[in-house]
Amino acid sequence: MKTLIYGLLEFEKNFLEKAANGHQKLVYINSSLNDETVDLAKGFEAISLYRNDIASAPILKKLYILGVKFITIRSNSFDNIEVSMAIALGIKIANVPYFSPYSIAEYAVAMLLALNRKLLLAQKLRRNGDYRLDQLIGFDLHAKTIGIVGTQNSGAAFAKIMSGFGCKLLAFDREENKNLKNEIEISYTSLEAICEHSDIIVVLSVSNRNSEYIFNETTFSKMKKGMLFINLARANLVNTNDLNKALDQGILSAAGFDVYELEDALFLNLQSYPNVLISNHQRFMTNEALTEIANTTIANLNAWEFKGISTNEVY
Repeated sequence: MKTLIYGLLEFEKNFLEKAANGHQKLVYINSSLNDETVDLAKGFEAISLYRNDIASAPILKKLYILGVKFITIRSNSFDNIEVSMAIALGIKIANVPYFSPYSIAEYAVAMLLALNRKLLLAQKLRRNGDYRLDQLIGFDLHAKTIGIVGTQNSGAAFAKIMSGFGCKLLAFDREENKNLKNEIEISYTSLEAICEHSDIIVVLSVSNRNSEYIFNETTFSKMKKGMLFINLARANLVNTNDLNKALDQGILSAAGFDVYELEDALFLNLQSYPNVLISNHQRFMTNEALTEIANTTIANLNAWEFKGISTNEVY
């Protein structure tokens, strides 16, 4: 089966080729799927997308006319696909529902430690020949209260790591992770209580229509002054304007993001804060996670080609 891989990130190719092992005909382009590139799918029965690809209703109609029957997305999120239209057209969609939870959990720990111990500022000062220590005071994580939003997969892995640090753990999720509760001491509570009692909040949940901007002026106002906030889930969980205000008011002493709203003005303003760490959508970037993403993507294609159905279909 011929598959067009849209939006290829160069590091992905070796992982996909190894997973395919010559059993799938993969064609790669760096361009994302959009109105201008949709016609490139002509002659392909399947396409593979990434998060930046746009599979809107009009584009899906064009894909259907071009003969595309299957879409496999190299991500657990499929918010960029108009699923209802795909269903109406009979185009099947599969995702990568699960990959190494440690990749994101360990990245959250790295970001937390870097922010708390002011590693970026320390490096900047040292480069300028400034060896003063007065701006580099952090705090012990031991005995601090960490609020974890989202406790499935990476959230559960992060909770276990922070339990090892001796932290008190509060959790907010749509569904309690019973296995996690049996393994470590963690208390489920409301989002409001998380905001009121946490010294640190780390967001690791997957968003849905009811979770947009759950961190806003109201929720930030309930937080302890000087707390630390990290979002590694979805950009639309946090209202960036309200976040900026929380930083200005000292409610947040520091913040870290691997996801953020892409409006230029909002991003530039956020980037200007010396106590904000922004990374490049790299939270999943480990060999183990990339191998699992590639393996699942190819497994989806193999399943469709030989069985007509994949266990990872999203509807």
